[in-house]
Amino acid sequence: MHVLILGGTGFVGRYVAAALMREGHEVSVVSRSAGKGGNGPRRVVWNGWDGAALAGMLDGIDAIINLQGENIGGGRWTDERKQAIVNSRVETGRALCVALRMRREQSQTLPATLLQASASGYYGLWQENAPPCDEEAPSGKGFLADTCRQWEQSTVPAEALGVRRCVLRFAPVLGKKADGTPGGFIERMLPPFRMRVGGPLGSGRQPFCWTHLEDIARVASMLLQRIDLAGAFNICAPRTPSMSEFTRTLGKVCGSPSWLPVPATVLRLMLGQMAEELLLSGQNPKPLRLQAAGYAFRQPDLEAALRSVLS
Repeated sequence: MHVLILGGTGFVGRYVAAALMREGHEVSVVSRSAGKGGNGPRRVVWNGWDGAALAGMLDGIDAIINLQGENIGGGRWTDERKQAIVNSRVETGRALCVALRMRREQSQTLPATLLQASASGYYGLWQENAPPCDEEAPSGKGFLADTCRQWEQSTVPAEALGVRRCVLRFAPVLGKKADGTPGGFIERMLPPFRMRVGGPLGSGRQPFCWTHLEDIARVASMLLQRIDLAGAFNICAPRTPSMSEFTRTLGKVCGSPSWLPVPATVLRLMLGQMAEELLLSGQNPKPLRLQAAGYAFRQPDLEAALRSVLS
């Protein structure tokens, strides 16, 4: 099938695009610039908010994967940055629905499937003793939860147009960048461990869910083909470690001790609300709907997953 990926030039999008191409799918990715040529996916230039312009780009597209969004961990959450994080997600989702509606009004074909990204932050914030959250659990409180709700809601109108929609609630992602070096959140956690001064953030008791790029790509491939599946899916390792367990395992893989906690007060002074929600709190999502559909995780073990990223 021909798959269009919005946000296909980012950390997750690049990996998913390459994986789908290896399976024989035709892949196009949306970018704000034309980029360079080569053997990768075809690039389509779009500004992220003009639904009319996007409508004309959907000719021959069988499925859309919407990963578009400003990097949540890219900098301190000022008011301006929080607005950019929300707008970059919601405006793209709304523009996509405008494009689909325009095509329906003009009797043009629509993509059959939409995979809509979201995140485990949907479920709220716990500093310890987080309850297990399956896909039926309600949304929680906080900026991340509010953002995820708006992100998911932005493409709900696609369902009324007959498009099968799957919502992908990612946990924080482990994986390598295109150049083979560690990417995502682990890239920012590594320096102190390499200097042998690593340790847990805050109390260490907060849950720290995670997933691997390989499983994201395999889940996306499955959902593109399984027309019997729709709705929300948690994409996360089946077992959620605590922050302390995560950093102990990271230290073991790095051959470095995990002995120097970073006090919560320091993180709050440095990063404010971003520290409170991204580093000092977490969720305990469970991938029950994927498991019920027969999906077997390729990377369910934390130590093995970290070794695959840091090898």
